Amino acid sequence: MVPLRWGLFGKGSWLSQKRRKFTPEYREEAVKMVIETSRPVAQVARELGLVEGTLGNWVNAYRRENVGEEPPLTVDERARLREQERELRELRQKVAFLEKVAAYFAKDPR
Repeated sequence: MVPLRWGLFGKGSWLSQKRRKFTPEYREEAVKMVIETSRPVAQVARELGLVEGTLGNWVNAYRRENVGEEPPLTVDERARLREQERELRELRQKVAFLEKVAAYFAKDPR
């Protein structure tokens, strides 16, 4: 078995990097940037120079610890949600119609 040495993996490999430590306050602020602004975890992680998975873990832990404490939807968010629900209903109706049409033509032996 070959012992692990600096030269084996080179400078910059994940084995040679020190583990970064973050204060609870920093984690909390990063999580707030995701939760309060509804921006994607990937975008916020890039801005802060974090690994996406790390920030995602922090956000998931926050959500598990604070179930039901999310801020209520704003008027704009509610309006957007209603619009998207209406659009979803319409699309489901169209899909159902197209499935019936496809089934009709699939059995028609022309």
